[in-house]
Amino acid sequence: MLILRNISYKHPDKEQLFDGINLIVNNHDKIALIGHNGSGKSTLLKIICGEQKITQGELLTNETPYYIPQVFGQFNHLTIAQALHVEQKLYALGEILAGRATEELMDTLADDWTIDERCLEALDQWHLAGLKLTQGMHTLSGGQKTKVFLAGITIHRPKLVLLDEPSNHLDTAGRKLLYEFIESTSSTLLVVSHDRTLLKLLNTVCELNKNGIKRYGGNYDFYTQQKGIEVKALNQDVKSKEKALRKAKEQERETTERQQKLDARGKKKQEKAGVARIMMNTLRNNAEKSSTKIKSVHSEKIDGISHDLQTLRSALPEIDKIKFGFEDSTLHKGKILFSAIDINFSYAYKNLWKENLNFQITSGERIHLQGLNGSGKTSLMKIMLGKLSPTIGKVFRVLTNAVYIDQDYSLIQDQLTVYEQAQTYNDAALEEHEVKVRLNRFLFTNGDWNKVCSKLSGGERMRLMLCCLNMYKESPDLIILDEPTNNLDVQNIDILTAAINAYKGTLIVVSHDFHFLEQIYMERTIAL
Repeated sequence: MLILRNISYKHPDKEQLFDGINLIVNNHDKIALIGHNGSGKSTLLKIICGEQKITQGELLTNETPYYIPQVFGQFNHLTIAQALHVEQKLYALGEILAGRATEELMDTLADDWTIDERCLEALDQWHLAGLKLTQGMHTLSGGQKTKVFLAGITIHRPKLVLLDEPSNHLDTAGRKLLYEFIESTSSTLLVVSHDRTLLKLLNTVCELNKNGIKRYGGNYDFYTQQKGIEVKALNQDVKSKEKALRKAKEQERETTERQQKLDARGKKKQEKAGVARIMMNTLRNNAEKSSTKIKSVHSEKIDGISHDLQTLRSALPEIDKIKFGFEDSTLHKGKILFSAIDINFSYAYKNLWKENLNFQITSGERIHLQGLNGSGKTSLMKIMLGKLSPTIGKVFRVLTNAVYIDQDYSLIQDQLTVYEQAQTYNDAALEEHEVKVRLNRFLFTNGDWNKVCSKLSGGERMRLMLCCLNMYKESPDLIILDEPTNNLDVQNIDILTAAINAYKGTLIVVSHDFHFLEQIYMERTIAL
């Protein structure tokens, strides 16, 4: 279906994104394309569908790929029919059925006489039966836009489909439809996703980095198993190198001490024997040259081992390098933080929830806030945080230290540098070097401290947000996470998971990522 030979891509600023990409995609393959944020997954999909030009290499395919991008703002000026490239065909069908057939209209339609029926069936299949093909894309939610383009697969029946984070904007019901499609379709799929439930449905995993693609002949479970073996071997190599480095330094110290003793002993003998001063200087110079030579040999050995160790450590997964240090919440477990009594909220005199809400949140709980798109999750979170007041009912709130984190990590201020952002959370009045030590713990080295936050990737924003929370003198009593995994790759989701599990305060999470929810051990669900 598709052959990539030695594909390379450089950004317009000449920075190399990836090099030497070789990949064969066979008919009916279902491939997950994974890699770190910024590794070039979306760019590779754009290259395959012809939106981006390669710097070097060869791309061979007889198919026209059907591509669903990650963002849809560029389609807002179109109708649904225009976005799906069916407007001309629908117009031709209408004219012919009205008795205004021309040869040109007949050619436009060709053998596609069922286009109108297929469009309606496809929209219905993706639970979009209420939409009209003449409706503007700008009127749709993110989830609806995704489903419109997924419906296009049913309409056009392409053999090769490229999907970039297709579950990002879908609620639970939408994801279920997507999973069913992935399992049942006969199309060849190349999918970029961090949704591990989806990744497990694909029969091959390809991991992209700047030096190429590594293919794993199994689904995501097989991939994680193989990566575990690789990381275990890598950690073993790191330990061996660390041991070799300690041994080399010990040998250097012992050799230096032994040489110093020999030199001192020789000097005493020469003084007793009454050796002439000029001869003494010559012997001393020879001894110093010998010591320098021995030292040089040991330094070269130590430098070589240190370089190898640095290379091995840089290959370790980022999660193995990060040090989490959340302080415990000062609230005792079980203390009532929030209580809602018969609350509801109205938009334009219409209640958001059919029944008034009654519930309590106590300190230390881990709660999944669940609901379809439009069910009022955001409004309820704002009520919990005191940013909205219920239209009816009463709330009781004891939240002195609560943090709300959305999917874009908007608490990060784009105009600040990484160091300045960390300082805004430094309520413990840490010294400058201590702030930089915390940044280092979250993989922000001195080359990153002056980087402007607007230039950070999704994963970097998440790591900086976690670092900022670690700056607090006391951990937040409550953290609310709103779709926190949406803009993260799989590796950064693992980092976020480890951080959340290290946090012992109260946690409320809105997420449609079932695998993520399982790993952070949610204790109960509030379903809207």
